Amino acid sequence: MVVRIGTFNLNNLFSRFNFQAEIGQVPDDDPGGITLTFNQDEFNVRTFMGRLVREMSPDDTAEIARRIVNVINADVLAVQEVEHIEILKQFNREHLQNLYSHIALVEGNDRRLIDVGIMSKLPIGMIVSHQTAVHPDEPNRRVFSRDLLQVEILNHNRDKLFTIYNTHLKSHFVPFGEDHIQGTINANNRRRRQAEMISRIISRMERPNSRFVLTGDMNDPPDSQFLLPMLTVDNRPLVNTLVNPVETRPSKAETVGQGSGPQTPAWTHRFNPPGPDLPEYRLFDQIWVSQTLADRFNNPTIDRRTKHSGDGSDHDPAWIELDL
Repeated sequence: MVVRIGTFNLNNLFSRFNFQAEIGQVPDDDPGGITLTFNQDEFNVRTFMGRLVREMSPDDTAEIARRIVNVINADVLAVQEVEHIEILKQFNREHLQNLYSHIALVEGNDRRLIDVGIMSKLPIGMIVSHQTAVHPDEPNRRVFSRDLLQVEILNHNRDKLFTIYNTHLKSHFVPFGEDHIQGTINANNRRRRQAEMISRIISRMERPNSRFVLTGDMNDPPDSQFLLPMLTVDNRPLVNTLVNPVETRPSKAETVGQGSGPQTPAWTHRFNPPGPDLPEYRLFDQIWVSQTLADRFNNPTIDRRTKHSGDGSDHDPAWIELDL
């Protein structure tokens, strides 16, 4: 049995209504129709860092859906940056033609309301959220920015095939007004603590010979010192399945003066820093497997964007196939 497993940061799959209108003059007579009246304390506007959190544009939503249906077509797809399970179900219903029969998402810790979820063609068994985990260094603070979501994937006889862990680690973002150097140190340290807790949690949840997959948006490349604690579970190293992936198309060439582009196909995120620095290409979206699955994966692939800013998302999706 071959199972295709993918990961994709959907880039703010939100449920939002944006109302905009101009009224020159209120008519004397009631013209009929619907009247909307907003009074203080009668509605909520969702903001983050003082700004309105907007939904993805219809064009971007359509492009992400096209990539999922026509390109990735994973049996199990781990997704990040989803507001809640209802919008994920709606997205599956209205844009993916109900490609996925089973969907799992638990509301996490993010102040921007972005969660991680699993979409599966195969049946789902146990679902566990580790969002309440704390690190010994900060026992009064939840360690995960979003969650570490644990989901059992079953075959159609409801026998367990493997467990998938999906996460979205702390970003490099430093809020405006904060000391950038200290903010960067804080973000890196939190990502390191998250990596440590992932290793501890999986070591506790899985047996040495278990089949499991760890995936998600790690916000750091695999060789980062801050991810290093995550890469060993129960004294057994995880296997990076995306060391040498195939690209669905060549990378878009950089403009003159910006370097020659990525030096390896193993990247899913492009960052163009201000100033003279060259763009950075990093493998933020990763798929790791346990030692038991080390010789059972093949066809590692990344769907390459056509625009530097990304096609619907600023992350490119990646996937592998497991021969079970």
